[in-house]
Amino acid sequence: MKDIFVVGTDMIKFGRFPEKSVPELAAEATRLALDDCGLAISDIQALYCGNIYESHMMVGQRLMREIGMTGIPVVNVANACATGATAFREALLAIASGSCDIALAVGVEQMGKGLLGSAQEYGFRSEGVIGSDTTPAMFALVGSEHQRLYGTTFAQFAKVAVKNHKHATLNPKAMYRLETPLEQVMAAEMIAYPNTKLMCSANVDGAAAAILASRSAVERLGLGRRAVRVRASAMSSDPYDTLDLATTDFSTVTRLAAAAAYEQAGLGPGELDLVELHDCFATAELVHYENLGLCGPGEAGSLIDRGETALGGRLPVNVSGGLLSKGHPLGATGIANICEIAAHLRGEAGARQVAQARFGLTHVVGGAQQVGSACAIHILERPENQ
Repeated sequence: MKDIFVVGTDMIKFGRFPEKSVPELAAEATRLALDDCGLAISDIQALYCGNIYESHMMVGQRLMREIGMTGIPVVNVANACATGATAFREALLAIASGSCDIALAVGVEQMGKGLLGSAQEYGFRSEGVIGSDTTPAMFALVGSEHQRLYGTTFAQFAKVAVKNHKHATLNPKAMYRLETPLEQVMAAEMIAYPNTKLMCSANVDGAAAAILASRSAVERLGLGRRAVRVRASAMSSDPYDTLDLATTDFSTVTRLAAAAAYEQAGLGPGELDLVELHDCFATAELVHYENLGLCGPGEAGSLIDRGETALGGRLPVNVSGGLLSKGHPLGATGIANICEIAAHLRGEAGARQVAQARFGLTHVVGGAQQVGSACAIHILERPENQ
């Protein structure tokens, strides 16, 4: 891949902000990212804005009204939970194409409370007839199938929530910063077995931004000291499978993107130092250990049992607190993952710092039953002078 770098990145503290608009939240994150690298909005040559619920209302252009209307190209992106990562990838590809040297990617979402599920309003509605399109039901099926195949236990899935909630206590920008002992997680209200309420991601408001630059721009502006190199950017969608017509397959789409990302980066999963993956439910995190090649098929349960994916373990996963505790504002999540990995690679993650981190991977996957899936994976490398 052509040398492209993340030179500025930041996010707002995730929470609920009914008094603010979506563009205001996006503007706050953008200002933080600009301050992170000492650039101004006049330095940005293209903007890619990720948002789902207001994507038809030109959020990117409304963002520019908040921070400065400079006449640059603005592209609005929506791609389910992969929206933010897609905006990041589009900004990267714009630089790779030579159309610009510096691009801004922003992800933002303002979420309601409660259940996210199928919004299908046309044709035959399958909800409650041949199953459920709601996300808890889909990831309950993912977990139940893993139990059937490999004997994974309810307690092993619950340990994911214990780990991620503990990590979040070290992250000042996480929504929920409370430890939840294993017994509390397992005894919480059952949403869709094997996921209790404390094993489900939090619907929150949030925004995150990243500024990307070519090597020539980095050198021209003197930004090399903290410039995080993008070693790989890969995306995938569902390959045709008759089963996928009836149920969403989040595993194949992740495996395809992971294989492409490792090939681009010239790395294997054994060379990663930390991972931020899509733990929309506790069951998803364990399954994605295997999809990303962090362990072999059926080994995810023992990986969590041994503490290998906790801070201080062999390969820390979701040190930010993950979607379970940091929160999951759909359009912002992909770029928030970039922010977290960049902080560690720069050695700026504070109390949750992963020691001597050189390579980090981010992963998001989104989709819905009878709609399809999108997966985006990025591999980042620490600044060259560290």
